[in-house]
Amino acid sequence: MTGFPGFLLRRVVGAAVTLLALSVIIYAVFYTAPGDVAQITCGPRCSPAQVQQVAEQLRLDDPLYVRYWDFLHGIVVGQDYSTGTGTEHCGAPCLGISYQSDQQVTALITAKLPVTGSLALGAMVLWLILGVGAGVLSAWRRGRLSERVLTAVTLAGTATPVFVIGLLLMIVVCGQLQWLPFPQYVPFADDPTQWAWNLLLPWLSLALIEAAKYARLTRSSMLETLADDHVRTFRAYGVGERSIIGKHALRGAVAPVIALTANDFGSMFGGAVLSETLFGLPGLGRELVHAVKVVDLPVVVGMVLVTGFFVVLANAVADVLYAVADRRVVLS
Repeated sequence: MTGFPGFLLRRVVGAAVTLLALSVIIYAVFYTAPGDVAQITCGPRCSPAQVQQVAEQLRLDDPLYVRYWDFLHGIVVGQDYSTGTGTEHCGAPCLGISYQSDQQVTALITAKLPVTGSLALGAMVLWLILGVGAGVLSAWRRGRLSERVLTAVTLAGTATPVFVIGLLLMIVVCGQLQWLPFPQYVPFADDPTQWAWNLLLPWLSLALIEAAKYARLTRSSMLETLADDHVRTFRAYGVGERSIIGKHALRGAVAPVIALTANDFGSMFGGAVLSETLFGLPGLGRELVHAVKVVDLPVVVGMVLVTGFFVVLANAVADVLYAVADRRVVLS
């Protein structure tokens, strides 16, 4: 198969193979790590007989490849788990049962996903508006005072950690000025206005850092396009500078911005740990930190795999969008 359909098929197959390899690596790394999972799960007061009973219940004595095959089988068709007094069915896609809460990992992730998704989506919209806008203005005003100010601001934004920006926003906006309440997550379905109002500071803390990166990328892409011969030809024929910026230079900067946006949006599902912890948002990142603390391996493996899935999916979407914007990618 050739052309765009062949390109799509290759990307889908590549993403599936990458996910399979990722699942093998994640499972092997976490389940061969040092430590007695049965002892940790049972607790420090358990007798050796009770620890052995938990190990048998969790099937920790089975070979690693057998447990991985059962894990893969659970994702595709579901799995039955022993509860000690009976059997619990975990429907596909089953990522296991939490050692600590006995809750199905898939249900746990599904409950936390809207929080992290809301955080990533809102931050992406803000960083695109702020970053691309600052990049366009900086390229347009090259050599002037406004361009130097924007360059200094973007450099400062790139170098500042997200928790520093988040703390400053909370101290100034919530504490000193009292313009916003301290963020508390409200589901979108319950109250869309409060949902956006309470997520504004977390969005800004993430967006300000990412916007700095996008401003620099947009500026460099536009300056490269503005130096092309065809742009000089437009100017020679009297085409206005605003038309050149809006119709030609900005179009040239779109493709790399699209690719980077898709990648960053996917990475946000695993990288929003600091923001969720700082603002007390009950998302995937905060749950992952808690699962690591209590060595809840099914939750850790499930969440790392899901965040890896979003990164792989975002990369595939980025490649497709890049190919739509520039068909030379398909030919290469």
